[in-house]
Amino acid sequence: MASAELEEACREIRGARGQPRRLGLLLAPRSPAERQQIRAAYRAAFGEDLAATLHGGALLVPSHDQDQHELCKLLYLWALEPAERDAVVAREAVEGGVTVPGYRALVEVVTRRKHNQLFFTKQAYLARFRRNLDQDMVTEPSHPYQRLLLALAASRRSHHDDLSQHIAKCDARRLHDTKNSGAGSVVDEAVILEMFSKRSIPQLRLAFCSYKHIYGHDYTKALKTNGSAEFEEALRVVVKCIYNPSKYYSKLLQRSMRSDPTDRRLVTRAILGSDDVGIDEIRSAFKRSYGRNLADFIDESLPASDYRDFLVAVARGPAES
Repeated sequence: MASAELEEACREIRGARGQPRRLGLLLAPRSPAERQQIRAAYRAAFGEDLAATLHGGALLVPSHDQDQHELCKLLYLWALEPAERDAVVAREAVEGGVTVPGYRALVEVVTRRKHNQLFFTKQAYLARFRRNLDQDMVTEPSHPYQRLLLALAASRRSHHDDLSQHIAKCDARRLHDTKNSGAGSVVDEAVILEMFSKRSIPQLRLAFCSYKHIYGHDYTKALKTNGSAEFEEALRVVVKCIYNPSKYYSKLLQRSMRSDPTDRRLVTRAILGSDDVGIDEIRSAFKRSYGRNLADFIDESLPASDYRDFLVAVARGPAES
């Protein structure tokens, strides 16, 4: 952003304090990089952290005003750097008792970050909450999501930028063999966890692509055959997050707004994940999957509110706002 544009954006945001609707419409079209530029310029101009200011505003909203409360919370998360935001999302998941929705939120955080980015998330978590994220993910009794998460966390320690097509093909065949080894419909958990602990996210994504190329269908389809055990259900979610994140988040958006009543926590998770993947990709994936314009779908699915208008503005992106 040019300096004049930054200054103007900061003045507008400063003037919109206490007006969540106006703040939302000002911040919604901004890309993650632009939001961080604005945050830095805001601090330089006014000596205040924009994210902290938005968080303070969120605390003043009565909890019974659900739409305003959720919008203010979302604006606060919208202004944070990715590592800070992930730390807050992860902490909410952990404090919720690490239920299945909580585990899925943790999976989303872990699978969309590279090794160095996840390191900063863990540092932000430690600085903000004085706790270790890896340790907080460990529960008793052990849960399939937990075992998959810890394996993926280990894979970050062996993350490499260079991808191997040969390794991907070998892994694809191992995935196929462990599902068709005569042990019924249950996959060999030990094989999966070993693979996840030794591969980077990009390498796993390549393995799932190779699986489809070799066997003619997605690996997740094989996991659904003849019913699914608890580990397989968790594995399917993890694979979807890794293999096709734009499709995963477009489906999450659709499902979150079709629930009755609307699950705003799920909507927030979906929109934050979409922001990380890229709203252009999410719009395209949503159109392919549902034949609908994402902004129109949000507008029609949610009751009129400032919260809905912010989501619609995000879905439209800067080109349409």
